[in-house]
Amino acid sequence: MTAVNRLRPRRSCLAVPGSNPRFLEKAQGLPADQVFLDLEDACAPLAKEGARHHIVDALNNGDWTGKTRVVRVNDWTTHWTYRDVITVVEGAGPNLDCIMLPKVQDAQQVVALDLLLTQIEKTMGFEAGRIGIEAQIENAKGLVNIDDIAAASPRLETLIFGPADFMASINMKTLVVGQQPPGYGADAYHYILMRILMAARTHDLQAIDGPFLQIRDVDAYREVAGRAAALGFDGKWVLHPGQVDAANEVFSPSQEDYDHAEQILDAYDWCTSEAGGKKGSAMLGDEMIDEASRKMALVIAGKGRAAGMQRTSKFEAPEA
Repeated sequence: MTAVNRLRPRRSCLAVPGSNPRFLEKAQGLPADQVFLDLEDACAPLAKEGARHHIVDALNNGDWTGKTRVVRVNDWTTHWTYRDVITVVEGAGPNLDCIMLPKVQDAQQVVALDLLLTQIEKTMGFEAGRIGIEAQIENAKGLVNIDDIAAASPRLETLIFGPADFMASINMKTLVVGQQPPGYGADAYHYILMRILMAARTHDLQAIDGPFLQIRDVDAYREVAGRAAALGFDGKWVLHPGQVDAANEVFSPSQEDYDHAEQILDAYDWCTSEAGGKKGSAMLGDEMIDEASRKMALVIAGKGRAAGMQRTSKFEAPEA
């Protein structure tokens, strides 16, 4: 298989019903990093077959410039999954970046999708291994098996938290997806999010937070997204165009932090060089920086560069 760079920008991951041609067209003009065309929950059972063909047409004939193109198929417990994959990948494989698999419960479900994708690619003459997989964790069994899931395939790009189904699977006492259940004083999602994040980082995958269903309350969306961003998540789903800008902002560094990160990288490069005295640490203003500082700065600088940010300050080497 060809090696593929799996770390794509995914600050905002826009869900679009595959059965709605108008929404499929509108999504192409929105500033989301990723768009996933949905064959699962957003499509009624009787609409799924037609939605496959709407999606193939949209992928082949639409303008998705700058966006990661993903299709969410139905999960393996249904009878739709294999036909979802075959129709979409055979019909639009060269114009597709990833398949999202919902309700992943064990590693073998990811392996099965990998095998099916490989067979289609070889049959159709497509580049083998190019299409990635996104695994959605939506129940207790999936979370318990997450380490094996994260290691299941070289195609895997992301682990995604699916809060609604997960809340139902553990009998969480609330009907508001993504908000804290009444009666619990701490963050009820902290363990789940951290467990997903640890598995993702162990296997060099991205971690994506799921949807917030109160789509008109953008302030509440920012609050929930900010929780995931603070932990280190790479992005979050958006269900409405009004959430896109909020996601892009929350999962990008501030201009001040981005400038500071670039300054740290420049300062560290200088202090470890011949001209800087080949030192392992140095002062940047009132701050001591070293190799650990460089690693932290690489994360922030990388997010800023991926978001297209430009520096507003420049490192000046101290005079000898």
